[in-house]
Amino acid sequence: MRSKQLQPLIESAIMAALALIIDLLPSIQLGPWISMSFAMVPVFIVSFRWGFRYGVVSGLLWGLLQVVTGDVTFLHWFQFLVEYFVAFACVGFAGLFMNVIQRKFREGQKLAGLGFAVLAMFIGSVARYIWHYIAGIVFWGSYAPEGQPAWVYSLIVNGSAWLGSFLFCSFVMAFLLSASPRVLTVSRNQ
Repeated sequence: MRSKQLQPLIESAIMAALALIIDLLPSIQLGPWISMSFAMVPVFIVSFRWGFRYGVVSGLLWGLLQVVTGDVTFLHWFQFLVEYFVAFACVGFAGLFMNVIQRKFREGQKLAGLGFAVLAMFIGSVARYIWHYIAGIVFWGSYAPEGQPAWVYSLIVNGSAWLGSFLFCSFVMAFLLSASPRVLTVSRNQ
């Protein structure tokens, strides 16, 4: 394998491991199943550096690491696949904005670059949490309080977790990109 292909794969794996470590740290708990975490940040970094493909790879590896470490809760094999592989991989959708984000920072348009980065994180986090929301309706709906529809229950639980995590990640990434936009730069001289 050529080194041009190896570098993004290595970074994807390292950032997936970092995402897992961050995910294992105590997060801000808003309820029994609702927490705010910035664990998606490493996958967003890969997505902004290398694009959609490697962002998806990093997210997929993060989901796989969740499984390997036993940090999983599931009711059905299909829900397991959706919530730990499909959902985590979808964080990489933020990589669809890689070119515009890098261009804006390269041209010195930091505010526009940050705006596109927040938009990219919105897309990546929504792409992830939409799967958790669907799984919440289909598989976890029986845990809803009596009289509450499964879709409302899933919206409250997963919507709160999504909003908190999206805002937390946006804050962390805005700080990181403002302080060191070089995090977006890839050395392609290899």
